[in-house]
Amino acid sequence: MEILYTIDPQMKKILKMAENVASSRASILIYGESGTGKELLARFIHSKSTRSDKRFCAINCAAVPEGLLESELFGYERGAFTGADKRKRGLFEEAHGGTFLLDEISEMPLLLQAKLLRVLQEGEVQRLGGSEPIKVNVRIIATTNKKLESLVRQKQFREDLYYRLNVIPLEVPPLRQRIRDIEFLSKIFIECSCRENGLPLKKLSPAARKKLLSWRWPGNIRELQNVIERSVLLSRSDTILEEEILIQDQESHRKKERSLQPGMTVHEAERLLILKTLEFTGQNRTQAAHLLGISVRTLRNKLNEYKAQEVL
Repeated sequence: MEILYTIDPQMKKILKMAENVASSRASILIYGESGTGKELLARFIHSKSTRSDKRFCAINCAAVPEGLLESELFGYERGAFTGADKRKRGLFEEAHGGTFLLDEISEMPLLLQAKLLRVLQEGEVQRLGGSEPIKVNVRIIATTNKKLESLVRQKQFREDLYYRLNVIPLEVPPLRQRIRDIEFLSKIFIECSCRENGLPLKKLSPAARKKLLSWRWPGNIRELQNVIERSVLLSRSDTILEEEILIQDQESHRKKERSLQPGMTVHEAERLLILKTLEFTGQNRTQAAHLLGISVRTLRNKLNEYKAQEVL
């Protein structure tokens, strides 16, 4: 998926914020779970900026071995190390005038964090084996699926770098909080998959649609796209049936969700307790509220809150 598609009001608000700050020089830190489209948002920002005619460079800090990451970022001079038989420009130089995405910034080693800080503060880099700094003009966008504040407290991420990156924070909500987008994106993925595979256009049956809406999508948009592509290829008619929607570990995940788990947030534990109490009382809200020690109005408000986040 190369474009950010959404009909979700919360996501539209984030896109508007991103567009408003796109032309600034400020660093942007994008939070979000894996598969939510953080890189797509970064590319959207680049496309709306005054740098859109320049390069968009990206590197996944978690995918490049620590020993190679420094040379990829900053480049090196000939003879800087064994095998360096010629000069190599780093990605910061390649991105000069444009935008540089540092994907999964939380995985960057502390030593390189200090060098990145210099790029942000001084606007210059120094190649490995080099003696002179090189001026670069790049817009830095970083993404992470971890809370950097926690890593700062654990001394695993530099506090000064965190504040430099977190000038404009944007958080991409998980797909389970964008219920309207599940069906919307499913239709788009079905159309794309049918077209790419030379198949007649297919549609979801009501039961298949309900099954998609009931899943929490831990892999987010990436997972949804994979499920839809698989279902399109497996379906035997122009209507995709419920049993043709194959979601791995759906039943085991549901069983796990129905019990308290270490690491659950207070909000998740509260939701589980309320739903299990309602199940125990046969959905009698008055009795459930009495057992929970809350008012019926509070219970109703909680249920409305859960419905806004996902289909119960």
